[in-house]
Amino acid sequence: MDALPMDDVPAIKVYLGLPLFGTRAPPGGNQELGRRQAADFAMLLFKPAVEDAAEELPRVITELQRRGCMLPGQRIGLFGYSAGGSAALIALIQGKVTVGTVMLVNASTGLNTSVQALERLTKQPYHWTAASGVLAERTDAVRHAAEIARGNQPPALLIVQGSSDTVLTPKPAIELHDVLQPYFLRQADAPRLKLVLIKGMAHGWVDDSQAADKVRRLTRDWFDGE
Repeated sequence: MDALPMDDVPAIKVYLGLPLFGTRAPPGGNQELGRRQAADFAMLLFKPAVEDAAEELPRVITELQRRGCMLPGQRIGLFGYSAGGSAALIALIQGKVTVGTVMLVNASTGLNTSVQALERLTKQPYHWTAASGVLAERTDAVRHAAEIARGNQPPALLIVQGSSDTVLTPKPAIELHDVLQPYFLRQADAPRLKLVLIKGMAHGWVDDSQAADKVRRLTRDWFDGE
């Protein structure tokens, strides 16, 4: 909320916390998160924090409608950074709510990408199970490009990636853009899909004033333009 207030965007902004993080942290806090990561990153951390966040979106929409913040059938915009970007992509794959505009920043494109980031960080291999393999398949945005681009008009999707991101490298973002592009071209919606690589931007863009300014400008222009 502090890094990206989006005051220039004429819309109601709702900032959703990921399960298990921030005010939704489990008893034990970071120690418990570390235990979950070591025991089974996919099923004990990625699934409840990322996939379950996407599962919550229909209930969020229902609550916003109950409070009079939006009307039934109105399209929404999603912004997701890192794991939040993966949650936004999973919501698009599931297709349970109508989404008009999406912006991703240094986003994971699914469990496979997140596991690769974990292995780079810890220098330890993740031990896959049958359950985590199924989770990886259903959260893989590249494999589910057709679902993301479903409908007569796919959601306007801006993929922003830092060239110096060593946590989630540019490769998955580029791959996602390339696999989605034919769907947008087929429907003459090429301008609604865009990839922006920001030179020198690391994963933690909030701590870089120049990168943060670029992300804020892109956010304003993308959501205001839609």
